[in-house]
Amino acid sequence: MKTADYFVLGLAAIPAIYYVLVLYSTARFFLSQKKQQSFDSNFTPPISNLKPVRGLDLGAYENFASFCRQDYPEYELLFCVDQDDPAAPVIEKLKKDFPDCQIRIFYGSGRDAPNDKVARLARLSSEAKYDVFVMSDSDVYAEPDYFRTLVAPLSDPKVGATTCLYMLGEHRTFTQRLQSTSMLSDFYPGIFVAKQLDGVKFALGTTIAARRKNLEDFGGYAAIEDRPGDDLHVGRLIAEQGYEVALLPYTIHTVADFQSTREFLHKRFRWMMAMRNMRPWGHLGLIFTFGLPWSVVAFAAHPTWEVAAAYFGCYAAFRMAMTWMVGIWGMKQRGVWSMMPLIPLWDAQAFVIWVISFFRTTIRWRGIDYHFANEKFLRVAPNPGAD
Repeated sequence: MKTADYFVLGLAAIPAIYYVLVLYSTARFFLSQKKQQSFDSNFTPPISNLKPVRGLDLGAYENFASFCRQDYPEYELLFCVDQDDPAAPVIEKLKKDFPDCQIRIFYGSGRDAPNDKVARLARLSSEAKYDVFVMSDSDVYAEPDYFRTLVAPLSDPKVGATTCLYMLGEHRTFTQRLQSTSMLSDFYPGIFVAKQLDGVKFALGTTIAARRKNLEDFGGYAAIEDRPGDDLHVGRLIAEQGYEVALLPYTIHTVADFQSTREFLHKRFRWMMAMRNMRPWGHLGLIFTFGLPWSVVAFAAHPTWEVAAAYFGCYAAFRMAMTWMVGIWGMKQRGVWSMMPLIPLWDAQAFVIWVISFFRTTIRWRGIDYHFANEKFLRVAPNPGAD
């Protein structure tokens, strides 16, 4: 082989280093469960659950009702929804069906902000009665121990926020199964590596618990209502105050906020472009996490059966081991083995999305188009369309 061949083969082997780091980081995360569970479960300050709502998710009533059945002594549920939103009657019915539960409904954010979800959270946080907040998306189904688990770590004054893992509760389409495959094989491995290397300086938007003071110290949601990735900003801004953001080994279930492959791609582009704008060098470094295209490059550089067996074989073995460790060993999810054949399909798609993300300037969220400006700001595009 020529020197150039050895150089290419060496570059193509770099994803294996990342894969080893994933296995190590994942093991460290889940083996630390005992430490995570040592927080005081009797720490139950009154909380305000902030829930911005836009559109009617599948199973919305049961998702909302699960928050009314919490094993928690004192809490209130605050909803912010537009008056003509199809979810509004469902929330009104919820309020009638659970008269013993403190439920308040606010119509509209009262703000003109590019990021409507954050504008709604800004209003809800200003209306909240209590000083401990749990922010949760409208598509979350909560088990009775949800509030206790999320709030318990805040008993430690060093902890400024908590967040947890999430998965789709069921798969109704092939695209939804592909989404779960991406979460277990790609998204969470990256999360665990980030935690291992740099600590948790982010939050997962499906669920965040924090004290009012920790939010107000960086200006609250009103300070980030013109930015994408509000969950990433909340986690980072709280971490920058010197507090720990606790990522809990606790899994909640959600329903899919997409019904088609096109909507799923919009969702993925939204995430990738937020990462590109917030962490441009980290986003660029993702090139060394894509084992499948690098295996193709290695074989193209030196097309022998030995190279094919070494690179494609190691790629398949590592990716299956990662997915098994995250999905089966760590998160105790069912049906993970049936997702294994989808990993190469997802990896190919993820690589294409990553490449395209460098050329896109717009994203779509809940049927509205946005574009980035100055690398941080999210603005409504002049001509929002509908899929």
